[in-house]
Amino acid sequence: MEVILLTKVENLGNLGDRVTVRHGYGRNFLIPKGKATEATAANVARFEARRAELEAAAADALAKAQARRDQLADLLVTMAAKAGAEGRLFGSIGPADIADVVTAAGYELARSEVRMPEGPVRQVGEYEVDVHLHTDVNCKLHINVIAE
Repeated sequence: MEVILLTKVENLGNLGDRVTVRHGYGRNFLIPKGKATEATAANVARFEARRAELEAAAADALAKAQARRDQLADLLVTMAAKAGAEGRLFGSIGPADIADVVTAAGYELARSEVRMPEGPVRQVGEYEVDVHLHTDVNCKLHINVIAE
């Protein structure tokens, strides 16, 4: 299936690229989410008419993500959790917990933007967590986990 990308999609292409994807990926994800449209003659003409509008929206989203990155770059989040004598937590701290604490501190952060490839935090200490704000914008968030 050939589609025209309406936004930049990671590992696939940029705005306006015509790419070939599997039918299920195109029908079930890209088209319903508004990230692409089928590459028919009518859709190509419609896309070319809206190209400037879509590029402006993409530039605006990138600028907002970069501004959020600048806010989060200097932020040190301290989280208190119940822990045993050796510093092992009773439970764990995951992406939802981190997003809630950052949001409570006055910054906008969604759970889906927090990336923890090593898994949830289970020990007291200082950690760096990846934050994925946009396809081109990533930053590190410093977290200090202390015992209650």
